Amino acid sequence: MHVAARNGHTHFAMEMMNLKPSFARKLNKSGFSPVHLALQNDYSRTVRAFMAMEKDLISVKGREMITPLHHVAKTGDTELLSEFLFICPSSIEDLTSKCETVVHLAVKHSKLEAFKVLLGWLKQVNKEEILNWKDVDGNTVFHIATSTNQIKVMKLLRKIVNVNVKNLDGQTAKDIFQSNCASLGPEIGKILGAAKAKAGRKLNSSATTLANYLSQNLSFMEKRNKLLGLNNLLGINKQGSRNTSDLRSSVLVVAILIVTATYQATISPPGGYWQDSTTVFNNNTVPEKNHKAGEMIMDPYNAVLFYGFNGIAFFFSTRVIMILIIGLPMWKTIYSSIVVLGVASFASLYPTFPFTDAYRLDMNLPGFVIILRYPIVTGFVVFVPYVAFVRNERRRQQVDFPVKYFSKSPGPTW
Repeated sequence: MHVAARNGHTHFAMEMMNLKPSFARKLNKSGFSPVHLALQNDYSRTVRAFMAMEKDLISVKGREMITPLHHVAKTGDTELLSEFLFICPSSIEDLTSKCETVVHLAVKHSKLEAFKVLLGWLKQVNKEEILNWKDVDGNTVFHIATSTNQIKVMKLLRKIVNVNVKNLDGQTAKDIFQSNCASLGPEIGKILGAAKAKAGRKLNSSATTLANYLSQNLSFMEKRNKLLGLNNLLGINKQGSRNTSDLRSSVLVVAILIVTATYQATISPPGGYWQDSTTVFNNNTVPEKNHKAGEMIMDPYNAVLFYGFNGIAFFFSTRVIMILIIGLPMWKTIYSSIVVLGVASFASLYPTFPFTDAYRLDMNLPGFVIILRYPIVTGFVVFVPYVAFVRNERRRQQVDFPVKYFSKSPGPTW
């Protein structure tokens, strides 16, 4: 089969694979599988035939743990590269013996078009964190692009990757540029400046070792992940992930139902609204009590109690929703919607609340506090989880640790 693949004898190779499927994974004395040999000799038809028979051959590791996907990235064959990614998506995470990803290899061999294909794929499958993975020397793709003066690659990466990551020599991309500024063009310096890249010595005060990170108390978001059954370091737990997902869904549904019921009670209070405006006089023809059309029929003191407890249920449930959805796609839009909902509650409650003349004259606070708390507490409910999320992300980004799974904070999955 190796001889047939090396010489492009597709039909013979397929017959051999049908009889002995294991031969397709065997390596010859040089450390190459039949697929590797077909790629080396540009027999793409034979390669595609192998892939049609068994897609996992894309991840077969040959000499130096190089897979067929690594090979096409090095040679810049964008058509095969694209096909390999669709046929075997998991192959994007395969590493060579030097801990290089397929993106490392594309940049090291200056294959810009192949890099664009890989970058587009990572964006499509939401795996941009792979761009921050380090090779055996601790270099990310951005380090390599800087050292090899690949301006276009740097422009594509500067807003996606962490530009201040240090390699095992303690160098950031800015340090590499400063050490080789004579051979690297001034455009590199401009790109690093625009990306706010810093030298390693300026990061020492903010960088955190993994040991220090693990010694710290859990942050608000990490406590949330623990309650939701998520692993703060490696993503969602494999065991019991379905059960925890069902639990989160159940909690979210209950919280949404409570928010719906309490908001409905806000705009439709017990007793309804007055349909006309009336003034009641006492025996001395002095106005004793009046109401306006559109005001609540409910007594002011009862209204304070009703909206007090109703608001507690509303805001507690809203807080649960905020904590559960933060980090999910479009969560910022949902946050904005919650703010608008709080303002809308205030706008609907203020003109209809049954204030008495006494309330307006001596400025008693209960009614006003009940009404004003809607926008205030809404801001608090939204602001606190948001700040906790941002602080947690920054805290994790400051950890100087090369393990690939640590680069992104896990969020709820449904």
